[in-house]
Amino acid sequence: MSLYTVKSVLVLDSEGKRVCAKYYSKDLPTYKEQTAFEKNLWTKTNRSNAEILLWENVVAVYRTSGDVIFYTTGSYDENELVLLSVLNAFYDAVSKLLRGQVDKLAMLDNLDSVLLALDELIDDGIVLESDPSLIAQRATMKFEDVPLSEQTISQAMGNIKEQLARSLLK
Repeated sequence: MSLYTVKSVLVLDSEGKRVCAKYYSKDLPTYKEQTAFEKNLWTKTNRSNAEILLWENVVAVYRTSGDVIFYTTGSYDENELVLLSVLNAFYDAVSKLLRGQVDKLAMLDNLDSVLLALDELIDDGIVLESDPSLIAQRATMKFEDVPLSEQTISQAMGNIKEQLARSLLK
């Protein structure tokens, strides 16, 4: 058992093309290998009613919503329930962010928030948070609302510049 439970999180459209993806392992280092993996995964799961697939030493759990399919993958010996809880947390957080309208167009329009939610959920394959409400809340936070101790240096510098500009314009 390892902390590095998730190999990738993928969202593919109804034709098997990438809407968004994050790979956390070095198994598929190039874009060409990743897209080939995604196409093969989509082909295997496109017309299936199952929620889990063991294929090419990878466990994949997936969920369909509208014209997109959400996937979470892990190594062949990973616990499927952990992967499923990650998948459900990501899907529920995205659903909250998009106000229940989980489809390709809405996801592409709000891709920044979707990727922020994914970053709040997983870091380098390690699951950080599993509460969809908390993930969605953190993904929609304005940088001004984030405590200074939790901001990156570039975010903090941006806030300082904005506050300085406002005080000089008064």
